Amino acid sequence: MKTIALIATCLLFSISSFSQTRVVKGKLTTFNKYPVQNVEVASKKAKSAVMTDSLGQFEIVCNEKDVIQIKAKVFQALNKKVGRDDDFVEANLIFRDTPQNREIATGLGYITHEQLTFALAHMADENNDFCNYSDVFSLVKGKFPGVQVKQNSFGTEGIFVRGDKSIYGDNEAIYVVDGVRVADISFINPCEMATIDVLKDGGAALYGSQAANGVVVIETKGHRQMQ
Repeated sequence: MKTIALIATCLLFSISSFSQTRVVKGKLTTFNKYPVQNVEVASKKAKSAVMTDSLGQFEIVCNEKDVIQIKAKVFQALNKKVGRDDDFVEANLIFRDTPQNREIATGLGYITHEQLTFALAHMADENNDFCNYSDVFSLVKGKFPGVQVKQNSFGTEGIFVRGDKSIYGDNEAIYVVDGVRVADISFINPCEMATIDVLKDGGAALYGSQAANGVVVIETKGHRQMQ
């Protein structure tokens, strides 16, 4: 009888454990826009692991109150708790921008070269750490490799997309804030910015002949809320 009772107990425990296991679906993006493929997603308790597909989607076996772990070389590590009623999990991965990580991200197929280039040129607050910078010029130095911040002809800091001087005079970019051209952007608090773009070539041409040296386009959070 003891043997039968032990077998029954084990069987009930196995059934109970199995009933707590379920499949959870999910999707990974980066820059709050682009699907991330070929990234490993693991469940901490169920000990299962899968790869995201071309749409950034995945299906993974999880236990009750499990934790989904996402680790990829070029993104910040991320853990997502899975609640009892969570059948679908979404996560946006924060890209750690370095020249080496750019090569890895496109080489491993996480994101296309075109998507990454556009995303890094068009920076939005929700994808970045704007508040970590003391002023807009420090932000540009940290976020836009190859764009220079130097003293302009007025003796203040300016942004130069195509070098600092030419035989035709000052090569400083022009500044457009919330759709209005301004002479200076030093007054802008990075925490109040929603997006920043550094445009040149075709993109800058939209702002006329004066934009030949590039355009720095900024939208503030207050302006976005009013739209």
